[in-house]
Amino acid sequence: MGLRRSRQRNEGPAQASPDTYDTTTTTAAGAATTTAAVELRGVRREYGRGAGAVQALRGIDLSLPRGSFTAVMGPSGSGKSTFLQCAAGLDLPTEGSVRLGGTEITGLDENELTELRRSRLGFVFQAFNLLPSLTVEQNVLLPMRLAGGRQDRARAADLLARVGLEGKGRRRPAELSGGQQQRVAIARALVTRPDVVFADEPTGALDTTTAAEVLGLLRSAVDSLGATIVMVTHDPAAAAHADQVLFLADGLIADRLPRSPAPTIAARMTTLTSPIHTRAAAA
Repeated sequence: MGLRRSRQRNEGPAQASPDTYDTTTTTAAGAATTTAAVELRGVRREYGRGAGAVQALRGIDLSLPRGSFTAVMGPSGSGKSTFLQCAAGLDLPTEGSVRLGGTEITGLDENELTELRRSRLGFVFQAFNLLPSLTVEQNVLLPMRLAGGRQDRARAADLLARVGLEGKGRRRPAELSGGQQQRVAIARALVTRPDVVFADEPTGALDTTTAAEVLGLLRSAVDSLGATIVMVTHDPAAAAHADQVLFLADGLIADRLPRSPAPTIAARMTTLTSPIHTRAAAA
């Protein structure tokens, strides 16, 4: 299932959709240049000090283009969660640089980071994180409300229609199934047209059929809206929807695959968790 297209009432010259994400910036000379959605350079994250210090990330260099879908996988303790937190500005690296939509975020204070997360990032979590006291529409509009901007109800209605929830804006989350609640979360993540949507195990609480529908919506957000998605997952079937899969091991990018079927991804994961690879990574 993909995002449904909005109806166009009037025929006329082709124009860029307001839902298409701009992937270029203009230099002083007037030349258009592509800006990466996410850039990490020499990112390290250490917890603790001295002999007991843990190197969660040991030097990540990465550039992800706008309009791409990247899955991040790895064994337990490989650094997946730390990677997501540093890339999304939820945690600051010990060393290195993180840029989101061309903005260097490692030097921002907490108020600036909060503003950036509200206006330029979207998040989809395993637990949905909808506010039960708000309606579906109000949950979708919440990022706009928190950012202090105009709450665009037409935008919310359009996104709800795209994720298959047309006419359900006045319902409460408790009146929806788990899959429907995750669709609301996807609409909420897209409402501000963010530079990047970060998804953390978005299908972990869903059955197989519903998970496939949600992953189809994320795929369509990339293909039809030009969104950029970075998804942490343990599920090869989920990762198979992405344009590429990054494999983390021992705090480093150990491997990557272009878009591949689930059995191929699962086989690569098995290689990463084999005793031979584990000993090599620790060397």
